[in-house]
Amino acid sequence: MILMKGRIFILMGSKSDLQFAKRIGNFIDGEGFNVEYEYAVSSAHRTPDVLVEKIRRLEEDGNRVVIITVAGLSDALSGAAAGLSTCPVIACPPDIDRYGFAKMFSSVITPTGVPVMLVARPENAALAAVKILALSDPSLQQAVRRYISKKRREVIEADEEVSKK
Repeated sequence: MILMKGRIFILMGSKSDLQFAKRIGNFIDGEGFNVEYEYAVSSAHRTPDVLVEKIRRLEEDGNRVVIITVAGLSDALSGAAAGLSTCPVIACPPDIDRYGFAKMFSSVITPTGVPVMLVARPENAALAAVKILALSDPSLQQAVRRYISKKRREVIEADEEVSKK
């Protein structure tokens, strides 16, 4: 069996979400995860036909894909992507700090059969997507373990530094 490469599809509701969304790719690159990712813009409200076509192409290309949606305001994009695709969908709204619970509600309270996961920080959304892809990729599992060990070392070193004072 040939294992298709995993990738992350970062789907934004508008170009204004790009600066926030770039933190996903920056994290992946900065931590050295061997995962492809791409950015795209599509609106569930303004271009639903384009969204359907993008999801159709994702489904046809044979890769293992995790979709991270970055959409402000009502966040119909996350539910629409989840309803159209067999891929896992992680909502990472750029305006969650501003709208709080209302934003969480619009991102993840979806009908049965339309699961959307919510992760508030783009770096954590990237890591969650990498962990999903690592389920079927042993080399990616090792990279995740190295990252976890790195974060553990940072805490231990911080404790040692603070304890010396």
